Amino acid sequence: MAPVVIRLDPALTPIEALSRFSGAPHLCLLQSAATEHPLSRYSYLAADPVALVNTNAEQWPSVRAQLRATFAPKADIVPHLPPFQGGWMGWLSYELAPAFDETIAHSRRPFSIPDVGLGLHDWVIAWDHAQGNIWLISSGIDHSGKRDAKRAGVRADAVLQQWQQAPLVRNRAADTGPTNAPIVADFTRAAYETAVQRVIDYVLAGDIFQANLAQRFVVPFPGDPWRLYRELTARTPAPMAAFIQRDAMAIASASPEQFLRLDAASGRVETRPIKGTRPRDSDPQRDALLAEELIASEKDRAENVMIVDLLRNDLSRVCRPGTVRVPTLCALESHPTVHHLVSTIVGELEPGRDALDLLAATFPGGSITGAPKLRAMEIIGELEPVARGVYSGAIGWIGLDSSMELSIAIRTITLTDGFASLHAGGGITALSVPSAEFREALDKADALLASVNA
Repeated sequence: MAPVVIRLDPALTPIEALSRFSGAPHLCLLQSAATEHPLSRYSYLAADPVALVNTNAEQWPSVRAQLRATFAPKADIVPHLPPFQGGWMGWLSYELAPAFDETIAHSRRPFSIPDVGLGLHDWVIAWDHAQGNIWLISSGIDHSGKRDAKRAGVRADAVLQQWQQAPLVRNRAADTGPTNAPIVADFTRAAYETAVQRVIDYVLAGDIFQANLAQRFVVPFPGDPWRLYRELTARTPAPMAAFIQRDAMAIASASPEQFLRLDAASGRVETRPIKGTRPRDSDPQRDALLAEELIASEKDRAENVMIVDLLRNDLSRVCRPGTVRVPTLCALESHPTVHHLVSTIVGELEPGRDALDLLAATFPGGSITGAPKLRAMEIIGELEPVARGVYSGAIGWIGLDSSMELSIAIRTITLTDGFASLHAGGGITALSVPSAEFREALDKADALLASVNA
């Protein structure tokens, strides 16, 4: 059964559409917010899912079975439309990792955030920014993935009514905002630099090649999550931005990093790890010098290459032999607040494998763990005082045909219990300087903290 497909007009932006659907339950926006970035082609908005998954790593086998039950190899995916045409949207927290390797243990959890937060969406509004089109796609699926033409039409009509209504008027007076609210960090500067030195010691002892160390910042936040997301994407437009609101919690993400992209029809897999960062400068000459310094940095290049090797190995576990390759190594990518080094690794999934096999072979992403991955994660667990939650997990979609696109959840703020929580960090190698690593973490956190306090 083909889905109901309606071309929408007027041409609302994703942010404008978000304001019209902000009262809908379990809202999810995946937005290409950096217009010039090569990954910024599609955006997706959905709400009111037909099924919800909110659970922890121990329940992953039943979650996996539930997701697979909705996959249909011959799902009615309409060609020439955006690739996500209904399916699962949401997040996978960093602490989901033990589901894929039982030797990994996490004992500390921040707040009450599920390791898996996914909704099964029977309709989606999809933007193709390259072609300037907006589509409403209503599949008619129920909680088990079964399609029904009548249901598809009814749901499409309800979404159209919401699309055409006036935007929700927000009460600005009620949004007191947390201007100049105190920021609580889990590390002092001295403690963070000591932790960095511990990682360096592990590297020199031969335990690891590198590990990604992060610190958490917590700020009281009585404000409007939607406004925070709008502020965040205005300050740091990102190709894989996301806003998720579910009951009393919300997630605002401005991630520049693609974790996994899978095209189920061709089996093509892509991952684009980021390692290596310098801040931007308002002076063009100083900014160019910072970019040149990053490109020439032995430490940053070595860090990137190590993670490329790790991800090549991860992909090789589920890809056809000989298909994993690196078309781009350590390319400079400039964002509004930072310069990055980005590499691209591609492969072809083995026949009989699906998105969940790919996820099991690669989660969590190597760029936010280290190498070797399992030992690096043990060291992270030893040195970081709190669990990571959504940070450095993944946000994105898994389609009804088993296609998938996920970001690495960096530049991500979690809002719960009246607080905004965010992490920032970087990869530590033998060439790291503790004071410089502390400064890099703050450079990454600055724009997020400014958005919270705007």
